[in-house]
Amino acid sequence: MVTEQARRPDEDGDVTRADSLARQIFTGVANKWALLIINALGERTLRFTALRSEVDGVSHKMLTQTLRGLERDGLVHRTVYAEVPPRVDYRLTEAGAALRDTVNGMCAWTRRYLDEIEAARRRFDAQNTGDHSETGDHSETGDHSEAGATGE
Repeated sequence: MVTEQARRPDEDGDVTRADSLARQIFTGVANKWALLIINALGERTLRFTALRSEVDGVSHKMLTQTLRGLERDGLVHRTVYAEVPPRVDYRLTEAGAALRDTVNGMCAWTRRYLDEIEAARRRFDAQNTGDHSETGDHSETGDHSEAGATGE
């Protein structure tokens, strides 16, 4: 008889562990498309095409993949109506709505620090133009190996 070794709940809840359930969930929701979709849905129920127009730049494929992942994690509820043409609606679940509070906080943080971050980027870019030594980027030398020209 083969039995799986049971993971302790504290291991599943540890986002720093690569094999934890928490990390899997975190990875699924901590991407730009998931955050933008959660924000767009808000307290509304939207059809796929309306949702796609709300999230500027998202492709049909990426919206489909992201919605499926959010549905799998119980953050989005999908309702299919037996109509011709078929109608599918999406809305946030209770868990999705709770996550939206966090997303709203991130959006508020972004708006609050937008000018400061933009200025920091300009300073950084001005100071680091042509400097690729810290990142190991050897693209200007034509060397695309990880070790660079030295072979180290």
